[in-house]
Amino acid sequence: MSVIDVTSLHGTDAEIIEVPRERRVLGLAVSFWPKVLAPLAIGLVMLALWEAVVRVNHIPVYILPGPILIVETLFKDWDTLSVSLWVTLQITFMALTVAVALGVSISVLFSQSKWIELSFFPYAVILQVTPIVAIAPLIIIYVSDVRVALLICAWIVAFFPILSNTTLGLNSADHNLINLFQLYGASRGQVLRHLRLPAAMPYFLGGLRISGGLSLIGAIVAEFVAGTGGRASGLAYRILESGYQLQIPRMFAALLLISLTGIVIFLVLSLISHLCLRKWHESAIRREN
Repeated sequence: MSVIDVTSLHGTDAEIIEVPRERRVLGLAVSFWPKVLAPLAIGLVMLALWEAVVRVNHIPVYILPGPILIVETLFKDWDTLSVSLWVTLQITFMALTVAVALGVSISVLFSQSKWIELSFFPYAVILQVTPIVAIAPLIIIYVSDVRVALLICAWIVAFFPILSNTTLGLNSADHNLINLFQLYGASRGQVLRHLRLPAAMPYFLGGLRISGGLSLIGAIVAEFVAGTGGRASGLAYRILESGYQLQIPRMFAALLLISLTGIVIFLVLSLISHLCLRKWHESAIRREN
């Protein structure tokens, strides 16, 4: 029970109202469980139907393996797939780190000069709308180090959401507060540190969640291109290799691993966003009603 003091409308006497706290199951609020159980139930039903269709129709495994066989293959070939997963994760997180560092730095530069933003932002848009599939072969040809080439490809995909969202956040600071800071003689650095950066935090974290998945996609696309050229790398290369050898269960196991990795990245970045915003931003504050 939480206790709230409410002053009576007809006098000054205080009235104590007890507000019941939400019941918890396994340490989590009851309202949280439907958000987990509903999609989980749908997923289990779909997997059961998939397995049933494969077994009833006797579909060969080299055409469509069932979910049970895919999971068994994942455990059986874990030694091979885990090494490739580690390579893909390294490229993904390095690209995300570089995207954050450059995206935030350039966004700060844009917020300090409108002319710089107007001059350079269109080129960032051009970089974003250019298909990575089209330029990845050129990057891999021009850059002799395969890992650096993969990093550049993944960075190109992950860079724009950080830049765009952070720039929008820095420019969304309350202009009345900016005028107040200027009235009291605050420098540009003080306005940036105490006003613009806190105002941009929710926008940056939103862009970070987007870029986390995009960096994984960029790494996979680049690995496909490198694998087509015969250069072994991460999980995408294992998918190509399995396709050439008609090891379709291993192909699906690698796809499952990529999907699970993307989900984990999104959940981790969402948790970081919640922890950063939960005490002060409207989007994350928990309300009693």
